[in-house]
Amino acid sequence: MLNIRSIDPAALDLAKKADRDGIETVWDRYEKQQPQCGFGSLGLCCRHCIQGPCRIDPFGKGPDKGICGATADVIVARNLLRQVAAGAAAHVDHAYEAVEALKLAAEGKIDYPIADLNKLKAIATGLGIETENKEPNELALEVVQVAYEDMGNHQKQPMKWVSAHAPKQRLEVWESLGILPRNPDREIREAMHQTTMGMDADPVNLILATAKQGLVDGYAGLKLATDMQDILFGTPAPVVTEANLGVLKEDYVNLIVHGHVPLLSEKIVQWAKTLSPEAEAVGAKGVQVAGICCTGNEVLMRQGVPLATNYLAQELAIVTGAVDTMVVDVQCIMPSLGQIASCYHTELITTMPIVKIPGATHIPFTLEHADEAAQEIVRKAIAAYAKRDPNKVHIPDYRAKIMAGFSVEAIVGALSKLDADQPLKPLVDNIVNGNIVGVVATVGCNNVKVAQDIFHVEMVKELLKNNVLVVATGCSAHALAKAGMMNSEGAEKYAGESLKAVLTAIGEAAGLGAPLPPVLHMGSCVDNSRIGDLVTALAGYLGVDTAALPVAASAPEPQHEKALSIGTWAVTMGFTTHLGVVPPVLGSKQVSELLTAGLTDVIGGKFYVETDPQTAAHGLIEDIRKKRQALGLDQ
Repeated sequence: MLNIRSIDPAALDLAKKADRDGIETVWDRYEKQQPQCGFGSLGLCCRHCIQGPCRIDPFGKGPDKGICGATADVIVARNLLRQVAAGAAAHVDHAYEAVEALKLAAEGKIDYPIADLNKLKAIATGLGIETENKEPNELALEVVQVAYEDMGNHQKQPMKWVSAHAPKQRLEVWESLGILPRNPDREIREAMHQTTMGMDADPVNLILATAKQGLVDGYAGLKLATDMQDILFGTPAPVVTEANLGVLKEDYVNLIVHGHVPLLSEKIVQWAKTLSPEAEAVGAKGVQVAGICCTGNEVLMRQGVPLATNYLAQELAIVTGAVDTMVVDVQCIMPSLGQIASCYHTELITTMPIVKIPGATHIPFTLEHADEAAQEIVRKAIAAYAKRDPNKVHIPDYRAKIMAGFSVEAIVGALSKLDADQPLKPLVDNIVNGNIVGVVATVGCNNVKVAQDIFHVEMVKELLKNNVLVVATGCSAHALAKAGMMNSEGAEKYAGESLKAVLTAIGEAAGLGAPLPPVLHMGSCVDNSRIGDLVTALAGYLGVDTAALPVAASAPEPQHEKALSIGTWAVTMGFTTHLGVVPPVLGSKQVSELLTAGLTDVIGGKFYVETDPQTAAHGLIEDIRKKRQALGLDQ
């Protein structure tokens, strides 16, 4: 089975070591779960009241309704709405913490200085706040006040973060459908109420409510979190580092940050440098910080911290025997890490009150005591280094060069080298003339049902070969970085001729002396808002709806509810959004047809489900070409 677990050679190497060490990994547990419940896989199981659980027979020979009378269409639609609302809740909770951090920083109550005054002014201006003759902290508090008003909006008008940042044409569409969110907590609460027993039984209405949750995620989660974090920590600019488990070092203290929120990990990077002499005092050459999942993406984009690996191989990082401490915050953290860490010298540290794991050390993180927590964590890693067993250490020698940090500001900055007055013009011109056929954003996770990374890599190879520019976030960015698609050499190896020419011209103009990477790393999962900002800017420049642009999205290996909420937001933006793993909706023909076709008529976007990467790539290219034809670009 090892040969189908992953296409990452480092992961395959360590999977063999895990077997030798007697370590059960996510792939072993997946095999033990077979066969998985067919009712659940189709979305036909309902546990929304205590009369059940109820299951609908997909073959029409058994029950066709639940005890309350809910049909398959209703059950599937309700389950999907709850999943998307849960994904939105995860991102909104993240964003709220970032807003709280900016408030405390502006009040001088925590040691987080405002790093990007230009971003602060840009956000304030977009919100209609006067910026002249105001101190940064004063301006930051006014921005925070708007965010808090959105979080507690009890009026009928939509959130300011939506109305101020969304494309005008999209706002009109969303208003006509009645899906503009008022306040994220209210909308998530309403979705939970709407899906309880005895409530909504109209699948169409439930799918529209799901679209509203996509907007909650896109603006109260993704956009709000990214804006706050850029103000606090700085807007990313291009950095060069490496990706894959080979970034771990035998002669360094290895400290891995894992999760999604940079509030603590930024401090850990700072204190890892400061406390390096203490690591040297115990025989190490220093402290090597590396990242897993989106916390890794956050500190990569701003600090140049290397990426260790993505979701599916998080256990294998510990199996190297070289990780002294793994510190986790929130989301995508396997509970198995505690048991696996106990088999090695690794100290697993949890930090958040809503994430505790048996066997882990808990060091509470608060904004007011972030420095103290970071110091304690780094010192625990240094102490653990002395307990490392050299006989258990095996670091696979696989790593790839990666250029990251492509925020919208960085992309516009690079394009301005070609046209200072209209920086978007070179990109638009190359899309118009067909040198760039279109743009696809790949996002999301790994899923154990798919060999790790294979869908991300194989689909993107085909897109690049056909001159489609790719931007990536989240675990997809990890996968493509490990595969060598985020460096200049990747442009030579994977990009079609016309795409390569464009990347070369921009890279040379930007002073790189080499092409831009064919896949642009735009950040973490919440940084999908950067993709939204770029598309919004392009649509504004051209004077068209975002739904008209030759742009598509893909979650090649989705596993988390957040991937569904991000995908739903992309559909509301008018994009065809590909899923490489079938979501639990096939039990309802009506819901499946609404998601993959019916929504297009009213919202512009749709879901596209395809489990073969080559076919998926060509399906996205076909969709892009249809949009080009509608714009009169391909006749």
